[in-house]
Amino acid sequence: MKQTRRDFAKFLLAGVPASIALAARINSTVAGVRLGTITYSFRDFPRTPGQDNVDAIIRALIECEIGEIELFSPNVEPAPAGPAGRGTAQARKNREDLRRWRLETPTEHFRAVRKKFDNAGINVYAYTMNYHGDFTDEEIDKTFEQAKGLGVSILATSTTVDFAPRLVPFAEKHKITVAFHGHSMIHNPNEFSTPETFQKALDLSPLFKVNLDIGHFTAAGYDAVAYIQQHHARITHLHMKDRKKNDGPNMPWGQGDTPIKPVLLLLKTKKYPIPAFIEYEYKGQEGSVAEVKKCMAYMRAALS
Repeated sequence: MKQTRRDFAKFLLAGVPASIALAARINSTVAGVRLGTITYSFRDFPRTPGQDNVDAIIRALIECEIGEIELFSPNVEPAPAGPAGRGTAQARKNREDLRRWRLETPTEHFRAVRKKFDNAGINVYAYTMNYHGDFTDEEIDKTFEQAKGLGVSILATSTTVDFAPRLVPFAEKHKITVAFHGHSMIHNPNEFSTPETFQKALDLSPLFKVNLDIGHFTAAGYDAVAYIQQHHARITHLHMKDRKKNDGPNMPWGQGDTPIKPVLLLLKTKKYPIPAFIEYEYKGQEGSVAEVKKCMAYMRAALS
């Protein structure tokens, strides 16, 4: 019997293991441009301590009709025991618990996660792992193993310029591309934000590329269209959001200064194989699922 995506969602809601259900591939490509989201967009979802929220993410993606994602690592990791302020004893415990989980969790766990997305008709294009100075080498190595278990060849990361060299031997060992995500903190030379800081990473390894956030890039004072034209061969995928110039705020799409439509039309016209993924960050009124739907509708209309 043929199963639809709606049938699959019913399976998940009923608590039936995702491996039992099988949905057709969700096609969210429009005019040749691959559209999707990063699952960080659904960070408002409630969490149960000690559990991941992969099934809830899959239900949201099915509802939004999104077939390609960058998977945010906290979605596949157990939620911490509780909120904790930075530097507190609880925060330190949460961090050590997470490190232990990463070191002890077998690759099969991540293969099972990938299977859930495959069964839902959703392609996991990249995996987000944000690296900080407290990562041990053993922990870094395990995150690359996680990416391989998830069947992805791209690790997207928000990290610092001085941390990037530490990732070179792991990228080369595992043959995984590391895509550096930038922000708009142009006055901090240790933050990826300018063409020059991105170039510092690109010069370190042919496996290092750019995950360009066109909203942050605009807020930092740069031209996303020109940068993509010049560096498209070293860009893995885009994060799509609307921000005001001069380090201005995130805005509902169409109310900021980010050239969302020109960027999408550039991808369409030049046929660059660069996916465009929503990063929902403005303060919407209806919750992340409804707002991500609006963003998808905006991109579809821009490409029509």
